[in-house]
Amino acid sequence: MVKIKVLLVSDIEDSYIWDHFDYERFSEIELVISCGDLKADYLEYIADMIKAPVLYVNGNHDARYLEKPPAGCIPIDDKIFVYKNLRILGLGGSIDYNKGPFQYSEKEMQKRIARLKLSLWKNKGFDILVTHSPAKGMGDAKDPCHRGFEVFIDVLNKYSPKFFFYGHQHLEYGKGARKMIYNTTTVINAFKYHIVEI
Repeated sequence: MVKIKVLLVSDIEDSYIWDHFDYERFSEIELVISCGDLKADYLEYIADMIKAPVLYVNGNHDARYLEKPPAGCIPIDDKIFVYKNLRILGLGGSIDYNKGPFQYSEKEMQKRIARLKLSLWKNKGFDILVTHSPAKGMGDAKDPCHRGFEVFIDVLNKYSPKFFFYGHQHLEYGKGARKMIYNTTTVINAFKYHIVEI
């Protein structure tokens, strides 16, 4: 099976990429996935520097995308995007804590997933789950802003994707790890940037 290198980005614009871009370091990247809360200019810069599709979901601080979405990048919220036979499901946003545009109650997130039932059936599930928020009890925190969604665990249990990429929970907060394993799913916090081989 052919493997592809994917660049994950989330939450903080990394100076290594923005100010000191190393073409050699990122020369083999075939796909970029943003898990949210990054400036549109940053994603546009990455799309210019790395000649690969840049997919993104909305983070809870991405209200500015409503007026100026990142040009040259592909929004995958509430859809399955297929790239080189990889079925990628996007579910951006965080738990609702102050009624922001990309904040959802547990019930609202359940409804978003329910609306994807036909697409999930047609695609026979999916291989990669991309979210902004973590799943509950899996790299999240107890404060009102950083609690994860319980329904994401239901989704992982039902579809057993190979990967689950998320953001929102900064690793510098000291909570959670970069990588976890949940049943047969590799779970990765995309904070700042991380390269994964799929």
